[in-house]
Amino acid sequence: MRSEFKTLALTAAFGLGLSAVAEAQTIRVAHVDPDDWQGSKKGAAAQIFKNIVEGESDMTVEVFPAGALGNEDELVAQAQEGLTQVVLVSGAMSKVCPAASVLDIPYMFSSATVAWDVLDGEFGDALADHCLDQTGLRTLAYGETGFRNFTNNTREIRSPADMEGLKFRVQPIPLYVEMVEGLGGEPTPIAWTELPNALSTGVVDGQENPVGVIYNNGLHKLQKYMTLDGHVYAADFIVVSDEFFQSLEPAQQEIVAKAARVAGTMGRAIQQWNTAEGVKKVQDEGMQVYSPTAEELQAFADNAQPAVVEYLRGELGDDAEWIDRLNDAVAQSTN
Repeated sequence: MRSEFKTLALTAAFGLGLSAVAEAQTIRVAHVDPDDWQGSKKGAAAQIFKNIVEGESDMTVEVFPAGALGNEDELVAQAQEGLTQVVLVSGAMSKVCPAASVLDIPYMFSSATVAWDVLDGEFGDALADHCLDQTGLRTLAYGETGFRNFTNNTREIRSPADMEGLKFRVQPIPLYVEMVEGLGGEPTPIAWTELPNALSTGVVDGQENPVGVIYNNGLHKLQKYMTLDGHVYAADFIVVSDEFFQSLEPAQQEIVAKAARVAGTMGRAIQQWNTAEGVKKVQDEGMQVYSPTAEELQAFADNAQPAVVEYLRGELGDDAEWIDRLNDAVAQSTN
């Protein structure tokens, strides 16, 4: 599989007329989101990364948005091979660095600012170092995909009891299956491309995604109710091939690292904007939106977390310590 990625990337490079000399001064940046800085967190992050690097150095940045070089798993593999120097990915990171999956523990983060404190602090630095050792990819910064929320077309959800008997489309990831089962719903793994049809035909009653994804893909037109429970905070990882990073001069490394930090912040800001705007838009278009109280959210957490944590401890083995390290970091941020 890796050899296929290498062949594709080299073919693309020759197609673009890149010589070996030019390649050394060129940073290819790839992601799967649209190339729209106002509506896409990864799109915004990639554009500002390009502007800073090109404005402060003689390096050139070429951005490949919208999955032009492949899906997230393929982008991670390309970065590990050094064929695409910088990639912006979310869920794919935990597949090569399992410890990163602890960030998906439901109801771990009470707010985006808590998540930022944790990821930009000692925990985030330690996780980045660990993933570097595991993958050869250096995490330059963390962006944001956003909090995921439940929608359905049957009834308002204010408690786990309201989820009983409802079928929810989930990503084909065991952690999400465990979470929905813990909440009393019936998880149904379905591919993203099949989701609209599954909702339209009643194969599933509901689904879960960030608000921006729900609105931008018209899912609110197929669902009547949304509960802003924010069950999972999804982070973006802005990573670079460490072999490439180490080949840069110290001044270039500083510029690339700075550009990534700004890019992560930009992505977070765009995501926050999309969430706030998205909630208003779905309401204006007829969707009923409910914001649970602190007590109601605790009930969701009490039902969802135990099964997921037990699953992760079994999957992570020696790396299960990252669950406790994350708990400690969140506690320090919120106390």
